[in-house]
Amino acid sequence: MLIYRILIRLFAAGVLIRLALRGQKDAITARFGYGPNSNSPHIWLHAASNGELASAKPIISAWREARPDLPLVVTCNSDTGVALAREMGLEAALAPLDLPGAVDRFCARWRVQGHIAMESELWPHRFIQMPGPVAVLGGRLSSGSARTWSRFPRLAARVFGRIDYASAQDAGSLDRMAALGLAPEARGPVADLKSFYERPDIAPDPSLAAAFDRQHTWLAASTHEGEEAVVAEAHVLAREGRPDLRLILAPRHPRRADEIAALLGARGLTVSRRSAGDDPAQGDVYLADTLGEMPLWYQLAGTVFIGGTLTDRGGHTPYEPASFDAALIHGPDTRNFRAPFAALGDAAAAIRITDASSLAAAVTDLAPAEHRERVAQAARNSLRPEAGAGALSDALLSLFGKNTTPP
Repeated sequence: MLIYRILIRLFAAGVLIRLALRGQKDAITARFGYGPNSNSPHIWLHAASNGELASAKPIISAWREARPDLPLVVTCNSDTGVALAREMGLEAALAPLDLPGAVDRFCARWRVQGHIAMESELWPHRFIQMPGPVAVLGGRLSSGSARTWSRFPRLAARVFGRIDYASAQDAGSLDRMAALGLAPEARGPVADLKSFYERPDIAPDPSLAAAFDRQHTWLAASTHEGEEAVVAEAHVLAREGRPDLRLILAPRHPRRADEIAALLGARGLTVSRRSAGDDPAQGDVYLADTLGEMPLWYQLAGTVFIGGTLTDRGGHTPYEPASFDAALIHGPDTRNFRAPFAALGDAAAAIRITDASSLAAAVTDLAPAEHRERVAQAARNSLRPEAGAGALSDALLSLFGKNTTPP
């Protein structure tokens, strides 16, 4: 525990310096657990950011209906995650750093009765200091992370032994948690929360709807550095056989938009930008350099390349584009979502590519509407969850209903 305390303090110092240099005083306050006090008890739900929080919507809805007397307070590591939680009508704040004092302050001011951690957000002080039950939803623990934990067996035993209930994204993660100290009676079902993603009911504005015919539009979603060059080359190649093809490029980090626009221009492609209010009907590529609008781009594109799969990022979710009836394309690096991508591969429900030429060939291959729809339907079928959101909701309500104090 001593080594962890040293490391987390060094990490906290780095966060403090970064926030101070940016002049983000409110974020500093939140990160150290300060803020206004609540008059009622809460359950603390923590999600890393938007995607994790969005995947928990069915469970959050069930909780709010069943336990209006015990509301959730949501924390995220990003401002966009906090904003999404507030849009959902939830009390929310930036997550406190995993420092003993910050955790105690946060728990005291929100009168925290228990903690729900999502996916890989396994923070020692939060778990050990929690005054009530601890649950993990959609837990993800890679072999590498498990090896790191195993180097500190006493800390691992304290953290994983503190978990009262855990579901995991895959059987391997659940087994690794058990090996590190998760009690047999705390094992829940294998269930990837992102498979519960609920497609939002949105309608693109008329200019976007007119600019993009879904049949002739493909989306490069959540791309990272190194992938945009491949996407640009693939678009040039694919347009040789599909001159009416349009591309929406939505980078994972919009702050890289200038760099990406320059790269596209160097490849001979004209660009219109969402952030600049450019006409979406103009340009060879529409650069979606904004945050929080990915569902809109999924709705406009019949074919989606999933970013992060051609670099060392581990890939992003296939569940969201599949819910929009899109045909899926991805690269070889899918370790963040091993189980769903394996299911897609077994069902021939997505196309795996490795470079610009294979990406262009995949986009061209999906031109016929019938073929694209078959691939999209296969993806939806293969990504159906084994355990439903209702089972997880019932387990949580039972756990916290038995162990929490009414207001």
